[in-house]
Amino acid sequence: MDYIILDIEFNGRKFASELPMEVIEIGAVRLSPSLETIDEFTALIKPVYFAKLNSFIKKKTGIPQEDIDQAAGFVPVITDFVAWLDRSESYLLFTWGGEDMKRIVQDTRMHKLDDAYWMGAPYFDLLKGYTRYKNVTNDVSVEAALLDLNIAAEGSAHRALDDARMTAEVFRRIFPSLDLERAQYYKDSFSNAKERRLVKNAIRAMAAQKVAPDWDKVVEHYLTGKVPLTDARKVAELQAYFAAELLTKPKPAAPKKAE
Repeated sequence: MDYIILDIEFNGRKFASELPMEVIEIGAVRLSPSLETIDEFTALIKPVYFAKLNSFIKKKTGIPQEDIDQAAGFVPVITDFVAWLDRSESYLLFTWGGEDMKRIVQDTRMHKLDDAYWMGAPYFDLLKGYTRYKNVTNDVSVEAALLDLNIAAEGSAHRALDDARMTAEVFRRIFPSLDLERAQYYKDSFSNAKERRLVKNAIRAMAAQKVAPDWDKVVEHYLTGKVPLTDARKVAELQAYFAAELLTKPKPAAPKKAE
């Protein structure tokens, strides 16, 4: 089985809009079972909406506007990428967090393509693998992981192929500790990490106040005004997350060092 390290860039916005964010670059590295780089994929994508990159995205990625103007659209690029993936007899995708898979699935649907390929593609969240490896709870960037592991960062951060290459270095370093049985399949999510963190923090705050955790109280005192709760699917998802967190046993405090 090959290991595919995937990274994407998308045209996030600095202003509110109902129009979707879109994938503007895909980068991937194919590693052999012995973790050697055997192939790479890179492509820019011309977005349908916000074809002109805003100043934040241009500064963050360094992608020239003229390169985006000349890029192919999502449909031919994703077709080429799937063909590239299928050169492996079998593979497991690795992403840093879950956003990359979400963006690919959403763009696939936006362009009215069948999402079955991506819904059936197994992937492993390497960010979670790394936080388990370090026994920490806070998310970290690939750059921070490289620094922590004393791996020299090469290339340009926030360019998809360079980020995929750097992520591959983290993957190689912590590979022996990874539980690949934790691989998963994409599942639609209607809440984001910040919203789920608010629920977790609410449980902690109520416990500190010796108040019995109650969903209605969480909504009233911790979510109202901070999280839009008009989508019933989001409410149900956050409520299920609340219930799951109640079943999670808190980690014991680390013993104090003798003075």
